[in-house]
Amino acid sequence: MKLVIVSGLSGSGKSSALRMLEDLGFFCTDNLPLPLLESFTAQMLRGNAPTLVAVGIDARSRVDDAVSLPERLETLRGNGIDCEILFLEADDPVLLARFSETRRKHPLTHDGGPLEEAIARERLLLGPIAASAALHIDTSRSNIHQLRETVKRRVVERPGGQMSLVFQSFGYKHGVPRDADFVFDLRCLPNPHWEPDLRDLTGRDDAVKDYLARRDEVRQMERQLTGLLETWIPRFAAENRSYLTVALGCTGGRHRSVYLAERLRAHFADLRADVSVRHRELGP
Repeated sequence: MKLVIVSGLSGSGKSSALRMLEDLGFFCTDNLPLPLLESFTAQMLRGNAPTLVAVGIDARSRVDDAVSLPERLETLRGNGIDCEILFLEADDPVLLARFSETRRKHPLTHDGGPLEEAIARERLLLGPIAASAALHIDTSRSNIHQLRETVKRRVVERPGGQMSLVFQSFGYKHGVPRDADFVFDLRCLPNPHWEPDLRDLTGRDDAVKDYLARRDEVRQMERQLTGLLETWIPRFAAENRSYLTVALGCTGGRHRSVYLAERLRAHFADLRADVSVRHRELGP
């Protein structure tokens, strides 16, 4: 049986992720108290049990229950269950805006206290779960379709036993992605934005690719990043990591980062089975 524990900050998309997993063939249940996880799993293993199960864990769990989660997971793995944690998060301003738009009440808001304080308490409460998560998804700049594609690609379609490797481009002016394992700053490279004919294009367009491919410093950056990652990606995979995200950032996230993310994806796709690319600032 494969067990995915879905957790995260209120307003980050946890319920949406659970619904997506249900649509993709998982048996899903939400708001399960952590002390019931072992008995729930044992019940799932009886009779004609589903092979794909997802459980939602939210901020209403107690702090000591959250701290005990890593030990509970090791017990389940010892019983032959393939289990992992999917943790969703978003920036505070995004969460505040989402609650304002939906007029929903935060589950940790008590006696009319400020929403900012409730979000801060929730981050603290869920800290042990976030630290144990194999996959973090930052939904600050993702729409529902992008979230579905990420969940599908990295949870459902990931080959068994293979580490999922994602190269993600982003723009520093929109913030560094929270879900990155490696972050590389490409703002020192020549910027096609300052070329009038290239400004409205992206790193996927031939004219931009030709412009960057001719620059010695861009080729040097690509060689050195490739060498670094060729050395260390197998080390991460050997530690039974399920996911690895390499983020490459430039100022706007449309030219240099897109170009090198595509180049690295193409290189490592020839070496590994589960390699993909995501361009945060270009949309779906």
